Amino acid sequence: MKKILMSALVGTLSGGIVVTQVAGPLVAQEAETEESVYQQLDLFGDVFERIRAQYVEEVSTEDLVSAAINGMLTSLDPHSSYLSAKDFEEMQVDTKGEFGGLGIEVTQEEGFIKVISPMDGTPAAKAGIKAGDFITHVNGEALVGLLLDEAVDKMRGPVGSEIIITVVREGVAEPFDVSIIRDSIKLTAATGRVVGHTIVLRLSTFNEQTTSGMKEALAKGLEELGGIDKLEGVVLDLRNNPGGLLNEAITVVDAFLEKGEIVSTRGRTAGSGERYNAEPGDLINGKPIVLLINGGSASASEIVAGALQDHRRAVVVGTKSFGKGSVQTLIPLRGDGAMRLTTARYYTPSGRSIQALGISPDIVVQQPIPPAVDPTATEEKKSAVGERSEADLRGAITNDSMTDEEKRMYQEELARAEESAKLRDEDYQLAYAVDIIKGLTVIAPDAP
Repeated sequence: MKKILMSALVGTLSGGIVVTQVAGPLVAQEAETEESVYQQLDLFGDVFERIRAQYVEEVSTEDLVSAAINGMLTSLDPHSSYLSAKDFEEMQVDTKGEFGGLGIEVTQEEGFIKVISPMDGTPAAKAGIKAGDFITHVNGEALVGLLLDEAVDKMRGPVGSEIIITVVREGVAEPFDVSIIRDSIKLTAATGRVVGHTIVLRLSTFNEQTTSGMKEALAKGLEELGGIDKLEGVVLDLRNNPGGLLNEAITVVDAFLEKGEIVSTRGRTAGSGERYNAEPGDLINGKPIVLLINGGSASASEIVAGALQDHRRAVVVGTKSFGKGSVQTLIPLRGDGAMRLTTARYYTPSGRSIQALGISPDIVVQQPIPPAVDPTATEEKKSAVGERSEADLRGAITNDSMTDEEKRMYQEELARAEESAKLRDEDYQLAYAVDIIKGLTVIAPDAP
């Protein structure tokens, strides 16, 4: 019995010795790390005081601290930054859907200002600014070397004032100038229209009005069609949508899913992530969805596309999205400012990370550049449209296999087909999406 107790006691003591041997270096390492942190902070303090005392011009303490904080954050990634009290207030206005400026979402890529997307109906969109453009100068002043927020400030100005930006565009040999008149921008987050038996829902951003605006546009479209039974499907157009509020992206997806995960986030520490799931209820009762994306579709747009794609709820058409799959947390600071800090990554329901990869469409469809007007081709088109058919011949016998009601329905269907054909000249990608809806309805007419 004594031998057993002794054996147990030795085991306990041995365990204690092992723990002590492991804990010792860990404690020492932690103390060393902490000492290194204080040394670095002392270095920062030395530099700060030296600048205040010896820089060629007097510098505001507030400006120095703000620049130091911003430099610390912007060195991490393109989306972390410091917001002054003024910038924080303006950002809160932006998410409500009304602000002043050019109407472009920009990021910084290797020191250059890159357009993520122009916003629908804004001065930038009307001036022809495109996703992927690089802005190198504002009113002749170079933007290279400026922080993103500083470059954005250069582009802001009074409503009605002119700004000249220099643009570098892929496929264009030389940089070119674009004149834009600044305006007060009120974004309509969601609009809708009926094309044939398809409802096209255009989401231009994800702000506080997006989900409610989309539901309202959908309801109007269904009323115009005469009820959901007449609906063939929905085209969800997220092209050049730079993203916005996460909760709006989640509620947009939830509107078309009965169940399942929408998106998850994973942070640095275990257990810091979150999962968001759909609640029962599909606004269009399982009718087909075609979702349009392009290189200007970012962030919240990619969450919507990835979720509906993974659940096979939508066919994704267009070109690869932007690839912004990181989560920024807005943390208020003293002095009414805030910091925007990247704290997690987004993952689609299948576990794919969006970051730097984007969403690849199921069907790649480029948007062709409209060709120059060719008078000859125009005449050929006119003559083709004006071709005569059997029905145009004098004395042609009538079709006796159709009732007057069937003939009326046939003429309406023909008119809808011609409307879709005209759409190809206006927006090839959208016309392609509408054709897919029609095709899905033809092969599965009894689907819910």
